[in-house]
Amino acid sequence: MPRNPRLVLAALLAAVVATAGCTLPVFAPDSDGDVPGTAAGKAPPAVPGTQAQWTPCPEVPRQLVGRGASGMTYECASVAVPRDWAAPRSGQTYEVAMIRIRSRTQRDRIGSLLINPGGPGSSGIDMSVYLSFGQALGGLPTEITDRFDLVGFDPRGVHRSAPVKCISAADQDATFAAVPDPETDAEFQEIVALNKRVAVGCGDKYGAQLPFFSTEQAAHDMDAIRAAVGDAKTTYLGYSYGTLLGATYAQLYPGKVRALVLDGAVNPKQGFEAGSEAQAKGFERAFTNFTAWCKANAGKCPIAPDARGAVTDAMAKADASPVEGEDGRAATSGWIFYAVIASLYTEPGWQQLAKAVADLQGGDPSGIFDLADQYADRKPDGTYSNLFDANLAVNCADTDKAPTAERVRQLQSDWRKKYPLFGAPLAIGMLSCTFWPGAKDPYPAGPATGAPPIVVVGTTGDPATPYENTAELASMLGTGRVLTWEGEGHTAYPSTKCIVAAVDAYLIDLKVPAEGLRCPPQ
Repeated sequence: MPRNPRLVLAALLAAVVATAGCTLPVFAPDSDGDVPGTAAGKAPPAVPGTQAQWTPCPEVPRQLVGRGASGMTYECASVAVPRDWAAPRSGQTYEVAMIRIRSRTQRDRIGSLLINPGGPGSSGIDMSVYLSFGQALGGLPTEITDRFDLVGFDPRGVHRSAPVKCISAADQDATFAAVPDPETDAEFQEIVALNKRVAVGCGDKYGAQLPFFSTEQAAHDMDAIRAAVGDAKTTYLGYSYGTLLGATYAQLYPGKVRALVLDGAVNPKQGFEAGSEAQAKGFERAFTNFTAWCKANAGKCPIAPDARGAVTDAMAKADASPVEGEDGRAATSGWIFYAVIASLYTEPGWQQLAKAVADLQGGDPSGIFDLADQYADRKPDGTYSNLFDANLAVNCADTDKAPTAERVRQLQSDWRKKYPLFGAPLAIGMLSCTFWPGAKDPYPAGPATGAPPIVVVGTTGDPATPYENTAELASMLGTGRVLTWEGEGHTAYPSTKCIVAAVDAYLIDLKVPAEGLRCPPQ
């Protein structure tokens, strides 16, 4: 069913991605089908070092939002990349799907702007389509679309590019519905068993391929895409996990970088535990900001003045006696928790959460399910996209030191004290990689020696990629320049005029933002 472009863009740009090694990936809308088709199959895939053969694919924006953007053309292609870049002559390949969106008023073309929305697991093809609708609908400014082709790609394992699909809808439902902070051993062991079952199923299906879905492998794919689109150097816009992918590319191919914008920084030097704890801290801080807003805006917040109390009380009551939705699902504390997570990705989501909790108090869980299902990418028929399958495959391939179940249980208790609502669930979430089979392929975490200046954008109230990561990533790269938005929600570009002006000047003219530039809330 076609969707309203403004609503789709608002949902997508509310939360384009979460961080690597984490348990809270992006919720990104896609079409109503399981894996929408593109025209990529109409032409043979390019091989690394050769240019792509593009074919028109207007059906892609039609499937996503009902139409293409006015004045834009849409073409699709694919590139065949080695499954394992360490053995490029093995003969085994994946096809990485791409879309090229070009303005009919394009002038003084600079090249391609390669786009990744993060996740890992979210579709760069979808993201590029949404961004093509222009600033009036939350997309990119015409200053960018008039100078660059927008090139989106689905990384290996994602959506249209050899998608990983190994988690049943029943297990997805069980994961989201589960108690976020299991207190009894029986509850904890039930979640352990669920994670073991998922790991075994994915291992049985993909076996030796599992390490090939790593971030480093995908970063090598990016350079094959650079060659396929005919660019001498890469210009890139990466959100959240996309910052990790971009940073990895910069380390592997520093001489091939023209300009990178990394918005919503991941800190590659953080281990799995440290990254998960940082995210727990970020979400707790964002939730506290929501509760302060609620208290100060009682007219817009029906659960004022104690929003935290209302949410925790709703979760406690749901554990004892959950309200049933129209589809027969019980609005358990797990679904409520993910509704909270979804709402914190954007400041406008705060009002939506407040209404959903108030409606739940009155016996209507529909608002809770709307938020949680948007985050989970759960369809009305109960099916899921492969967002979480791919997220799991990439994160666990990247992670070489996942904690044991015993360690998770210890951290659950420790983090609950520090971060009352989010600490325990973020600890429990690490179980997703505890039992993951297969070899690991951790990404590099060092300087991008020889690369030009790289802009790293951070939002002070970002829940998913906490602001503290911004300077850490810029420092690690050695050529990073921090650009700060003093706002709420996940990622900043192109949401505010100040950020847009600074990023556009960098992308178009390679003008690096002034040292210490901070953009106020808008």
